[in-house]
Amino acid sequence: MEYKEVLVYSNVKVQDDIYVLSLEIEDDVRAGQFYMLKAWEDEPILARPISVHSSENGIVKFAYQVKGRGTKILSSLKAEDKVYVLGPVGNGLYTEKFKGKIALISGGIGIAPMLQIAKCLDGEVDLYAGFNKSPYLIDEFKKYCKNIYIASERDTAYYRGFITEIFNPFEYNVVICCGPEPMMKRVVDMCKIYATPVYVLMENKMACGVGACLGCTCNTKEGKKRVCVDGPVFKGTDVVFSA
Repeated sequence: MEYKEVLVYSNVKVQDDIYVLSLEIEDDVRAGQFYMLKAWEDEPILARPISVHSSENGIVKFAYQVKGRGTKILSSLKAEDKVYVLGPVGNGLYTEKFKGKIALISGGIGIAPMLQIAKCLDGEVDLYAGFNKSPYLIDEFKKYCKNIYIASERDTAYYRGFITEIFNPFEYNVVICCGPEPMMKRVVDMCKIYATPVYVLMENKMACGVGACLGCTCNTKEGKKRVCVDGPVFKGTDVVFSA
C-alpha cells in the first residue's frame, strides 16, 4: 500500500479546534477504518491517523481536533490543496452482523468515526455522546439514530456530567464505543454486568499505519496487538486498559 495524492474538497471549522476535512477519494471504506494523512513534505516526519467520519459519492470526510503541529497544518488546508493519504487501513467493523438495538457511545472527538458506523448499521441505533463543553457534529446523526443523548461537563443545556451516567447497557444487543480510555473502560465494565457485547475503537500514535513499525501497540488478554492492523476495532472484553 502506498500514499496517493488527493485534493481537498472542503475544510470546515465546526467549533473551536474541531474541523471536518473532506477529500476527493474514490475508495470503498468500511465503518471504523481510518487513513494516514499528510499535507507536508518534510516536517513533521509522521503522517497523522484520522478516522473516517463519513464516506459517500467520492468524498471521504474526516472529523478531527487540532492538538499539535500536524493537525494544525491540516486545519489550514483549503479547497484544491493537495493531501497525501494512505488507506483505508485498519480492520473496521462488519456492521452487517449487528442486529437489534445498538448503542453508539462516544467521548469528545471519539464521535468522529461514529457517523460512518451509524450509516452502515441495520438496526435501531441510539447515540450517546459526551463532551467537555458544547456538543458538535450532532445534527448529522439525526437521520440515522432513533435517539440521541448528550452529556456535557460544562454546558448546562444538556445533562451535566459523564455520558456513562445516563447509559444502560441492559437495553441493547450490542454496544460500540470510542473515546478516552477511562470512559471506554467504564463502558466495558458496565457491559460485562449484563453480558452485552461491546466493541471499542482504540487510538494510538502511529508511524507507518500498516503494522510494520510496532509503534502503536495496545495491551490485550492475548498480549500486545497493533492498533493499526489488528484494530482499531477490538472486542472490549479483550482489551487490558491502562487507565
